[in-house]
Amino acid sequence: MIFVLLIKGIIVGLLASIPLGPIGIICIQRTINKGKLSGFLSGMGAASADTVFAAIAGFSLSFIISFIQEQQVLFQAVGGLIVFGLGIKIFYTNPVKQLRRHKRKQNNLLEDYLSVLLVTITNPLAVFLFIALFASLGVVVEGENILLSLVATSGVFIGAILWWYILTTLVNIFRDKFRLKQLWWINKLSGAVIFTLGAVAIFGLLRLFWV
Repeated sequence: MIFVLLIKGIIVGLLASIPLGPIGIICIQRTINKGKLSGFLSGMGAASADTVFAAIAGFSLSFIISFIQEQQVLFQAVGGLIVFGLGIKIFYTNPVKQLRRHKRKQNNLLEDYLSVLLVTITNPLAVFLFIALFASLGVVVEGENILLSLVATSGVFIGAILWWYILTTLVNIFRDKFRLKQLWWINKLSGAVIFTLGAVAIFGLLRLFWV
């Protein structure tokens, strides 16, 4: 029972992480520009936030779910602004300076982790994704069995970490093939995509107030 629940949790973690949204783009960009560890720790930030959401879904913390529903607009606004700001920062990042910092081992890995954790945690509607995934895979803990809920949540964390390790490893294999001009374009394109996604989220909220 416990082993099956762990495997199902791992599958849920993989399914929740694989879609390549702004977080995936950030992890790829950082892996190419700053190295595998930077990209992987960025992914760990997302995995940590997803584990929190999975715990809320797994432990059926209905009062938190109700709060998320009530504050949906606020969370979307904050998340949109953070994503927009990150996109602008990446867009104007100089790859030459990033490479120099990487060679001097001056990368701020804690900042890489926390920035993605913050972006992901401001999208708590992901809780409902985990509720849906748990239901579809039959990850149902009867009663208030804390041990089984912890096993399922741990599985989600392992699955998410596994995905970010695979992704950053694959990107890192081809990292040395990128030249400086290509890195410049990667920063411009990934930054543009990310801040556009943030702008779309913000614009969607503004439309609600205009209507």
